[in-house]
Amino acid sequence: MVKTYSQLYLDTRQTLSQANDVREAGFIARQLLCYVSGKSWEQVIADGARYASQEVCDQLPFLAVRVLKGEPLAYILGQWEFYGLQLYVDRNVLIPRDDTCAVTELAIAAASKIEGRPRILDLCTGSGCIGLAVADRVKNARVTLADISREALAVAKKNITRNHLGARVSAVQADALQQPGAFLGEFDLIVSNPPYITAQEMQELDVSVSKYEPHLALFGGDDGLDFYRAIAANYKTALRPGGYLCFEFGMGQGDAVCEILDRNQYTILERSRDYNDIERAVIAQRKED
Repeated sequence: MVKTYSQLYLDTRQTLSQANDVREAGFIARQLLCYVSGKSWEQVIADGARYASQEVCDQLPFLAVRVLKGEPLAYILGQWEFYGLQLYVDRNVLIPRDDTCAVTELAIAAASKIEGRPRILDLCTGSGCIGLAVADRVKNARVTLADISREALAVAKKNITRNHLGARVSAVQADALQQPGAFLGEFDLIVSNPPYITAQEMQELDVSVSKYEPHLALFGGDDGLDFYRAIAANYKTALRPGGYLCFEFGMGQGDAVCEILDRNQYTILERSRDYNDIERAVIAQRKED
C-alpha cells in the first residue's frame, strides 16, 4: 500500500516512539525518510501530499525496525556529520560523537598557533573525524591519520577523498601500543581519542554499542588507561620537544590521565569539558629536553 510522504513520516515517527521520545523519534524518522527517498527534508515537505513509490513505502518500516532493535542510525545511513564534515561510517569505526568535539577544539586551537606548516598526527583515528576536522579548519596543517585497523583506515581514506583533503591528509597503519615507526617522522601535535572503556564498563555497554560498534576501538584495558600509558611514553619520540599531546578520555578519568602525562614529562596546559559539561579532554606540552 502506497502512502503520501506526510503519512509515511507520521507512521514512522509513531513506530519509533516505542523506544524514543517524540522529538528523537521525529528526528530519526526524518533522517530515514530522506535516506530512502533520496530527497532533502525540504523536498519531502514540499512533496508531502504526493504518494511515495512502493519501494520507499516498503523499505522505510524495515529500517525503522532496525533502529528499534538497537542498530545505530549512523550505520544505517552510512554517514554521519562531525564538525561540519559529512563522514562515511560503517561498523569498522566508532560513530563520531559530540563528546569528541572537546578534544577536537583543543587540537584546532593549538594547531592554529603553530607557525609554518604544522604536522599533526591523529592516532587511533577510526573514521578520521578529529584529524580531518583539524585539516579542514587549519588550512596550513599537514595531517596524518593512523590506526592499527586496516578496515578503519579504509574508512578514513574514503573520508579524506569525500572531503577533498587528499593534498594535505594521508593515512597510515600504526600501533598506538608500540613504539612508533621511524617512517612517521616528528610531529608538532599528536591528538588521540584512544580506546578507554574499562573491563567492567565493557560488560555494561548499551546494546547499540556492544553489538554494533568495534570492540577494538573501545576496550582500553582493565582500568581503561592502557593506551594513555603507551602513547605518553612511546610516542614522545614522534613528538618534537615543545610539541603538544591532546587526549580525549572517559568520564572520571581526567586525573589519572593527567598523572600519566606528568610522569612522562608533559606539562598540563588545559582540561576541557564537552557540551554536557563533562570533563573529556586535555592538552599537554612535551617539556624541552
